Amino acid sequence: MRIAAGAAVVVLGSGAIGHAVMTGLDTGIERVDPFKDMKNRPQAGHGLNFLLVGTDGREKISPEEKREYRLGGAPCHCTDTIMLVHLSADKERASVISLPRDSYAEVPAHRDLVTGKAHKPHPVKLNAAYAEGGPHLTVRTVENMTRVKIDHYLEVDFTSFMKTVDAMGGVDVCTAKTMRDPNTGLDLLPGNHRLSGGQALQYVRSRHVDGASDLGRMQRQQRFLAALIKQATGSGVLLNPVKFKEVSSTLLGSVRADRGFGSEQMLALGQAMRDFTPSSSEFASVPIGSSSFPVKGIGSTVKWDEAKAAKLFEAVRQDRPLAPPPAGKSAARPVAVAVDVPPQQVRVQVENGTRIDGLGGRVDAALRATGFDTTRAPGNGAGRDVKRTVITYDPRWDRSARSVATALPGSELRAVPGQGRTVQVIAGSDYRKVVPVRAEDPYQGGAVQVVSGDQVVCGT
Repeated sequence: MRIAAGAAVVVLGSGAIGHAVMTGLDTGIERVDPFKDMKNRPQAGHGLNFLLVGTDGREKISPEEKREYRLGGAPCHCTDTIMLVHLSADKERASVISLPRDSYAEVPAHRDLVTGKAHKPHPVKLNAAYAEGGPHLTVRTVENMTRVKIDHYLEVDFTSFMKTVDAMGGVDVCTAKTMRDPNTGLDLLPGNHRLSGGQALQYVRSRHVDGASDLGRMQRQQRFLAALIKQATGSGVLLNPVKFKEVSSTLLGSVRADRGFGSEQMLALGQAMRDFTPSSSEFASVPIGSSSFPVKGIGSTVKWDEAKAAKLFEAVRQDRPLAPPPAGKSAARPVAVAVDVPPQQVRVQVENGTRIDGLGGRVDAALRATGFDTTRAPGNGAGRDVKRTVITYDPRWDRSARSVATALPGSELRAVPGQGRTVQVIAGSDYRKVVPVRAEDPYQGGAVQVVSGDQVVCGT
């Protein structure tokens, strides 16, 4: 949940910051030894692998903040977010894989941290591994499940997350639909928003925005991490020694990390990532075979699709991108605008409302290129002197019409009861281009879905 664990990768360093500035930054880090006496570990691959976990520690949060951001109740002493982050050997790509907290897992034999009782291997939900055996058992369990060797462990709580976002001046997120969660207090209208630390915590904690529950929350966490990368690289944080040290000190003041992660490693990591942009990162969630796999004594768990998950983690071990770039991919492709209804689900009929030859065909092709299900049979409108492009739609499909309107900025929306599910576009003489759009939640279907950071941040 504490997606700010990703900030430990994002904000740590700059080519302009030397050892003199970095020295002493790691003195506030609480150390853990998650790799102690570990045997039969996976073979090391190329690049670096970080296990980023978020715990719900809230002891240092003020009573006022607890009330404002709905942080009541006792902490669970478990990991609510677990992410595997791979930094490629050439330092040009970061791959982030979200591991659902309710994943079906089998913890190896261990001794319970609380009771001291020796346990044989047994099934649990993944986040319970931390409660039973802390960072050590969490790392062992993740390595057993993924066969990926973990190089560094980083753990962040509520307090560190909120203070780090505030130290960066907030982070921008955008949404194509209203987001409300009574449990966290999240209340965002469609549009762009700059979130403070407390608001950002509401955003990444919310599970009841839609029916996607924890899987939807993981998607929002990944979008937030991409936005955090954009903020860190675009606002000069990494190039300003004073600002860098302020943000780093804030984050590291309540971080727990392995003993091998110190100033020297932070500086090297920061220098490697100084040219990072959102497009340098890619995000995926473990493919799910069953989202409600029953286990006696545990309840409903999330069961991975073993074959697809194995391919995903094989790409990490081999230091390959999680998904190959699409044919003809351009490094300068425009950022697509997020829409509520995926364009692939919207049927569109285009009509030419002008005397401009071929305009209907151009609009049809442009809408189809950004993903809309056009009829590929544009016609001529009843009138030939339409100046402003008109989108007619049945009120029952108003969300679909708004997705089309986003692709055609400046167009007029006109409700026509009884028109049916097909949205009609009457191209006017004001038409200039179609703006690329994408689904706000791009994870569709059962295959491994991978998105790059520039596909999920707000457009400019």
